[in-house]
Amino acid sequence: MLWIDWLLTGVGAVVVLVALRDIFHTIWHPSGRGDLSHLVMRGLWRLGRRRRDQGAAGVLTGPLALALVIGMWLVLIIGGGALVYLPHLPEGFLFQSGVDVSERSAVLDAVYLSTVTLATLGFGDIVPQAGWLRIVVPMQGLIGFALLTASVTWVLQVYPALSRRRVLAVRLALLRTVPPGELLGDPQSTLAAPLLDGLAGGLVQARVDVTQYSETYYFRDGVEEAALPAMLSVASDLCAAGRTAPRTDVRVAADLLGTAIADFARVLDEQFLRVGGSTGDVLAAYAAAHHYGRQA
Repeated sequence: MLWIDWLLTGVGAVVVLVALRDIFHTIWHPSGRGDLSHLVMRGLWRLGRRRRDQGAAGVLTGPLALALVIGMWLVLIIGGGALVYLPHLPEGFLFQSGVDVSERSAVLDAVYLSTVTLATLGFGDIVPQAGWLRIVVPMQGLIGFALLTASVTWVLQVYPALSRRRVLAVRLALLRTVPPGELLGDPQSTLAAPLLDGLAGGLVQARVDVTQYSETYYFRDGVEEAALPAMLSVASDLCAAGRTAPRTDVRVAADLLGTAIADFARVLDEQFLRVGGSTGDVLAAYAAAHHYGRQA
């Protein structure tokens, strides 16, 4: 029936639009959080919890989540395109000479056509004949090119954000080896305030990164010294020590660091943890979720 054919085509178009919306919200929207991609990543993170409880490093969860999300986008766009083409096969297309259309599966042809179109391969064995299909098929090819570009861009954005997070963690790990009193208690020292100010700036950057690239939350670092969830307690200790320092500039810088820590904890709690407690409770939950310190 004609109306069923167009209903199936409409469903396919909606599936493609849902995938495009998720791609936009994940990669380009300021929230950095597509509904479907976040659902996939959160699900994979929870599935890996048992292995992390058993002592596994869990460092592959983040990369696997990226690959799984990109695969989901491919499946949605290919499946949606196949639903668009299926009701119009074979009448809406021209087949290569010598092909017996009656012996072919329309479903397989629809999936094949959607796949090669998305991959911009253009074998030419199935060519759109209807006027509107001659517009839709090239548009899917453009979507395929855009998806490839977007996926590469996404990966290239995520890993610098992870590097910045790890650099901050390593800085805190190095500072852990020196008692806070020696770093901040000297009234003649001019190094303490810039040190705390630099840590506050690093935390502000980490806060921006986890907001814009929420997928970075699901990356777990195997080395504790490079893991920010494990090292944030050092920043809290330095903040507490700085607030009682003899120099005014150190106390001001400590307050600034404390504000940065609280803001970072608030973002983590709102987006991922849902603890609803104090800053210390949120940071403890963050460390536990990544299996550092107290286990969750």
